[in-house]
Amino acid sequence: MTNLAPGVLAVTGGHVVPVNAPPIDNGTVVVTDGVISAVGGADVPVPDGAQVIDATGRWVLPGFVEAHAHLGVHEDGEGWSGNDTNEMTTPNGARFRALDGIDIDEVGFRDALAGGVTAAVIKPGSGNPIGGRTVAIKTWGGRTVDEQVISADVSVKSALGENPKRVYGEKKETPSTRLGVAAVLRDAFVGARNYAEARAHAVSKGEPFARDLTLETLADVLDGQLAWDQHCHRHDDIATAIRLAEEFGYRLVVNHGTEGHKIADVLAEKDVPVIFGPMFTSRVKVELRDRAIGNLAQIAAAGVRVAITTDHPVVPINFLVHQATLAVKEGLPRQTALEALTVNPAAILGLDERIGALEVGRDGDLVVWSGDPLEIGSRAEQVVIGGRPVLAPGEDGSHIVERSARFGR
Repeated sequence: MTNLAPGVLAVTGGHVVPVNAPPIDNGTVVVTDGVISAVGGADVPVPDGAQVIDATGRWVLPGFVEAHAHLGVHEDGEGWSGNDTNEMTTPNGARFRALDGIDIDEVGFRDALAGGVTAAVIKPGSGNPIGGRTVAIKTWGGRTVDEQVISADVSVKSALGENPKRVYGEKKETPSTRLGVAAVLRDAFVGARNYAEARAHAVSKGEPFARDLTLETLADVLDGQLAWDQHCHRHDDIATAIRLAEEFGYRLVVNHGTEGHKIADVLAEKDVPVIFGPMFTSRVKVELRDRAIGNLAQIAAAGVRVAITTDHPVVPINFLVHQATLAVKEGLPRQTALEALTVNPAAILGLDERIGALEVGRDGDLVVWSGDPLEIGSRAEQVVIGGRPVLAPGEDGSHIVERSARFGR
């Protein structure tokens, strides 16, 4: 190991699938100082002293991106003690941040690696009309969550439909209806617009101005700095989401969208992307009565950009790829399925300069699969994040490089 070139890793001999470019047989991917520096065929030179992963007979893909998860804020199997997803004490939780509740040692992060997921956007839950700020993180590699952050300026989570109705209806508080939920959102954005105008006036006059973290966050949504992640299943809630977005001019991303096929042409016309799922659930709510895996194919066929979510821990995050496999079985084109796991979620949430494809300049996050990942029997054998192996071969199969080994402690 002492002769290895520092910070250089090469994956050679595999069937390389960049996703945003044609596949390469007997391909080579070189990662230098955590960033992809070369992608090509066998003729790509491997730097002297590089750490080499021989992927002969294997498939090499970018790490998958989970676009909507509660990983780390809703700890798998930990009950109420590990559930920090929903601060359901106020309908407007824009100032809450998922980052402050993430436990990177929860078992879900190890499951993510086993499923080839190297990045996830962690979101507050859907009990509030406005749940809080999301954060995009790598699924391994830090001693603290801060060392895994890709971006803390991604989006704000919001919810329409049954969830906020149930939570606040049981309290006999507003909002207890769909009308009330929409009113809460309108009031919040009117307040944010007034706040932004007052702030700009104070700045122009050189006067002091008292910060309000709730309104400040929503002003960032109105300014386009943050996307608006809208939880909505039913087609009427999706229509309300579009109506509100057009009224206030923010960048809408439909989350779940399980009835999106009913107005897929509208979503396509208005260029509203859909993060679809989770798929492996029963119809536990009225708003899920028309949920079907095949709906995703119809949404994509209309020209809507789509991603796939497990909503972990609703569905285990390592089943992300299996949802894509069954979506293909139900009519989703194979290439679209791969895009829905990689380039699409990255682009939808503004992370595509760093993750989502095997491309020069993006982060060195890749997975070596035993075969085609959309084949149910294929396994993620090796995972690399930032050019460093975090899931590596062992005597009894792949093993995770624990943080103590990662940092030499």
